[in-house]
Amino acid sequence: MAAVIDGVPLLMRIVSASVAVSHKSGQIIRDILSKGDLGIVDKGKNDLQTEADRSVQRCIVASLHKQFPKVPIFGEEQLDPTEKIPDDFIVKNLDQEVLKHPCPPDYKDAKDEEIVIWVDPLDGTAEFTQGLLDHVTVLIGISVKGYAAAGVIYQPYYNYQAGPEVTRGRCIWGVIGLGAFGYERGQPPDGRIITTTRSHSDRIITESVNACEPTQVLRVGGAGHKVLLLIENKVHAYVFASNGCKKWDTCAPEAVLHAIGGKLTDIHGNKIQYYARVQRRNDGGVLATVANHEWYVNKIPTYVKEMFETSPEPLPLFETKLSQKSLNIGGTPSGESQVKQKSSSQPDSTSQSSDGVKSSHQQPDSTSQNPDGVKSSNQKPDSCTSESTDSLNGGAVAKLASSYGPVLFKSIVHNVTHTEPFF
Repeated sequence: MAAVIDGVPLLMRIVSASVAVSHKSGQIIRDILSKGDLGIVDKGKNDLQTEADRSVQRCIVASLHKQFPKVPIFGEEQLDPTEKIPDDFIVKNLDQEVLKHPCPPDYKDAKDEEIVIWVDPLDGTAEFTQGLLDHVTVLIGISVKGYAAAGVIYQPYYNYQAGPEVTRGRCIWGVIGLGAFGYERGQPPDGRIITTTRSHSDRIITESVNACEPTQVLRVGGAGHKVLLLIENKVHAYVFASNGCKKWDTCAPEAVLHAIGGKLTDIHGNKIQYYARVQRRNDGGVLATVANHEWYVNKIPTYVKEMFETSPEPLPLFETKLSQKSLNIGGTPSGESQVKQKSSSQPDSTSQSSDGVKSSHQQPDSTSQNPDGVKSSNQKPDSCTSESTDSLNGGAVAKLASSYGPVLFKSIVHNVTHTEPFF
């Protein structure tokens, strides 16, 4: 597929399609909740999945692949590759408002093979099942040459408590070098408010948060929700010294935050990589701010940093195959194809240019007091868990052939072969 069609660069068309499908995703989530049967499945290790997770991933992956068949898509959920996808799940249109904006120069010539799409169909699943609906987001992140470039954050229950006459849901999207849209930013609050995990705190997370001298700690679910609080200037930092977050949790939020001048890195201050073959876990933890990022990096205790990797590692040698078993999308049987790929090379380490929007480096107020500590909770986990999992578990590879054949992803990890369907 050419990088440009009708004068619109590939990246902007993907962002436009992602915004369009995010609105459909929000409607699917609201429809499922209104029916009262969430179809909850425990994936293990306190990790829940609902029918909303499954349906939204089918909708997003099928819709984006239909328009961009050469771009790899990685989704969180493992789904049945033979299950029929309803016709109305396939969104074919582009969001015209997005297309009115120019593409930043750094991305005008981005090619299919340089782009990866990361999908979290329902970030904050535990909160969704517990009725904390404003914590829920749909995340579609787009990386170029291994680094976050653009993102879509859809909040299906924005304004859900404002009454039936108010339109529910909102879409926030951004491209580094262009800016972010769909939100209102208030004045930063007094003190130093830090957000962190709602339900998976431990001693290391607690000590890392306290080292940043918070006047208040806000515990909420979902990486997308936490970064939205930053974007809207409701908190000053998001601190998560754990390897629980995955690439689909952070790609979209990082891109939108960076687009307004903020930063999302690991706890060492290193950029997170989003190559197709990078490890799925964010093993360096997550640190996000709207300003004074280096101050927070320096506040994380050295002994904590030594517990986490300083940079992501690429995935081990893998082999991707397309089986000849067809997958019905919208009732249309697919053809048959077979593709095999092997690679043991390291991913390209060339980073993209920044947008030139600089955040403030003014020293934060040092007079703030430490709270008593962040206490653990026995509640269900938010979408960023601190469980240690294999780098491939939960990662559904969605690089589809034009036939929509199911993808089997094989990875040799410690002499053990894992096979995963993409859907």
